[in-house]
Amino acid sequence: METQTQAFNHLLPLDFDNVSTLPDSYAWSTTNLPSDDPCNCMINDRKASLPVIDIGEPNAYDLVRHACEKWGAFQVINHGVPLSLFREIEFQTRQLFSLSTDQKLLVARPPSGVIGYGSARISPFYPKLMWTEGFGMMGSPVEMKTLCDKIVRIMLGSLGLTYEDDIKWFQPLNGSDQTQCMFHFQLNSYPVCPDPDRAMGLAPHTDSSLITLLNQCNINGLQVYQDGAGWVSVESVEGALVVNVGDMMQVISNGKFKSVLHRAVVNSTCHRVSTAFFLMPQSDVEVSPLKKLIDSSHPPLYRTVTGKEYFQLKYKVFNKALESIRL
Repeated sequence: METQTQAFNHLLPLDFDNVSTLPDSYAWSTTNLPSDDPCNCMINDRKASLPVIDIGEPNAYDLVRHACEKWGAFQVINHGVPLSLFREIEFQTRQLFSLSTDQKLLVARPPSGVIGYGSARISPFYPKLMWTEGFGMMGSPVEMKTLCDKIVRIMLGSLGLTYEDDIKWFQPLNGSDQTQCMFHFQLNSYPVCPDPDRAMGLAPHTDSSLITLLNQCNINGLQVYQDGAGWVSVESVEGALVVNVGDMMQVISNGKFKSVLHRAVVNSTCHRVSTAFFLMPQSDVEVSPLKKLIDSSHPPLYRTVTGKEYFQLKYKVFNKALESIRL
């Protein structure tokens, strides 16, 4: 009978602590990629930076809308989540990843699952492996759930929409505070890399979520792709969270907000960790462009799709999933 390690071998990260040179399986090359592939683009040299928005300011709605339309992402401050929570989550994240490989394999993620320890879920779509490892779990700290709610309300409000009137699946179920949304909490580890210029921490992708909140833990590594500018590094701001527009938000906004293409790079000096909080519809919830955003001049851009159907499409066609449901 095969061992658990053998059963999940294709999902297991490298034992990064015992690697002094970059294995060929982790060396990325762009020579065989199309000239317009985002992986071919270097970091942009011009001075461009992701907007940092104080959501307590009176003009926050306008700033958020502009950021979602232009960048598909922004950094948020004055969000109400205590800095102590970030520090505690980072401490616990580093503790988890410092465990031995044998200990981490006790909670290995199954091939079709999202919970547990393993490699990046997007790795099957690339010929090379990525310099990262992660823990996935369902749920999220209550402070992050509250912040997700606040940010989505601002995003929808900037389009003249509300939870209560325009998205029925945001309404509480059976008089409780539960809605037809779910939270996925992802812990990411990017160990020190012996040759960071030839490796990729996390390959270019968009998130399937409505929105994603990311804590960079004060070490740079996230890059976002902007048309005409290429890859732009997101400077870590203490106490700030990066907000990514996800595929589902692009659908319900009828393309007004764009799902941001992003990636993570590695370095040769320090072990970087990050934590991501994904807000997404439950698997049986139907997602489609909101009716108030559709008229004779603005026809629906996407067909109706359930959360489960879209996640399956994302697994099969990856970054072409949005295009596959476009009308």
